[in-house]
Amino acid sequence: MIKETNSISKIMNPDHLLWTFHICMESSDDGFIFVNTDGNIVYINKAYCQYIGVERDQVIGKPVLDYIETSQLVKAANDPTFVPQVNVLHKVSEKQYRDREPYSIVNRANVSIDGVPIAGVGQIKFVRSTLRLSAAIKNAYDELSYYKNEVSRLGQERYTFKSIVGTAPIIQNAKKTALRAAKNDFPVLITGETGTGKEVFANVIHYISNRKTKPFIRINCAAIPSDLLESELFGHEEGAFTGSRKGGKKGKFELADGGTLFLDEIGDMSLPMQAKILRALQEGEIEHVGSEKSISVNVRIIAATNRKLEQEISEKRFRADLYYRLNVIVLSIPPLRERKEDISIFIDLFLSEINQKYHTDVRITDKAREILINYSWPGNVRELKNIIERCYTLSDNEQITHLIIPHSIIGPSLTQNFCASGKPLDAMLDEIEREILITTINKHNCNLRQTAISLGIHRTTLYKKMEKHGITRSDFK
Repeated sequence: MIKETNSISKIMNPDHLLWTFHICMESSDDGFIFVNTDGNIVYINKAYCQYIGVERDQVIGKPVLDYIETSQLVKAANDPTFVPQVNVLHKVSEKQYRDREPYSIVNRANVSIDGVPIAGVGQIKFVRSTLRLSAAIKNAYDELSYYKNEVSRLGQERYTFKSIVGTAPIIQNAKKTALRAAKNDFPVLITGETGTGKEVFANVIHYISNRKTKPFIRINCAAIPSDLLESELFGHEEGAFTGSRKGGKKGKFELADGGTLFLDEIGDMSLPMQAKILRALQEGEIEHVGSEKSISVNVRIIAATNRKLEQEISEKRFRADLYYRLNVIVLSIPPLRERKEDISIFIDLFLSEINQKYHTDVRITDKAREILINYSWPGNVRELKNIIERCYTLSDNEQITHLIIPHSIIGPSLTQNFCASGKPLDAMLDEIEREILITTINKHNCNLRQTAISLGIHRTTLYKKMEKHGITRSDFK
């Protein structure tokens, strides 16, 4: 102890050091008391004075047993062989009994120099403070549990079979497969084009399964560089690599323990990472980057991809053994063009959500709806939602008309519609010409002179074409 004090005094003046210790003990909620070999109190802090109901000047130099009948500090002060006591439950005397606290928790030690006793020191932890701390921890835990339960509840409410939109037989079959998958813990492989709603199905499977109260953790394997993906999935130890988090970091597998891990775009994962994922699935264990210690995890895997994995296997870009491991339950999500009867349902759903959010009542015309239904939607549901939001923004008089639908959609949609109509070529060309005239006139705010110039025809020719196609003011905005 003397050596330690001497080393500290080289850094700080002894008087300053003593004052620092004094302020530290006076600021504490715990009680501190020092007793000399005569059994007299030489120091007692404010918290202890308040606890036994005395003034400091009243007790300094007085026998400790006059105020603390059960004190063992007289013995501690005179016995250099006294074994320090830590967190000992101490029965409080009648003179100390305050706030209905019959017990306290104390630390006691002897202070000696070269075997010669100097004092006995004690620290008391008041039960009321311990209980307050315990109550605060319990409240924090209860609050955390409440929010965790709320997040789980909201997830369960949001992701039900009602969140899978569509009445087409092909989507109904996908729902049935999802329901079967939710009744067990086997891996699920969800395939489908971009924007078909693979993540929605993954969420639904989790939130109607027995794991619904546990975490649903998602990671996009295509969005994270290969050299960082291992750390994201398995976690890392402190100092495992340059830039690693201080104290280390848990990976997605650990975070999903007891729940579901959704590996989105798994077809974009590198071959070395595929091997590590396969090992984790086979053994139910992972290792942090920079560690050789195995950690057991209980995780249900749902993987998704827009790639054709059989072709990826044949071209040596995906491991066959991992494919067979994931390919227990296969859920194929059909593209929107194969379920055209659902397009109108999505249109109404997205428009209703926007109207509710912005307190509006924007409608869509039959002609605009027909164009959207006849489009092939390579971006599927995601693209449709984007177009509805764009048309809503551009709508006039609370109406989405065919005039504000992007040309990239109108052109292919009209062509497909005309080809399916079975009309003669001349009739189809006339309809296309009529549509072009109306769109261009609207673009120039019914200025026929500007319309004729932009079309590269004389204004007289424009009039004749308008008459030929029966175009009147009612056809304009």
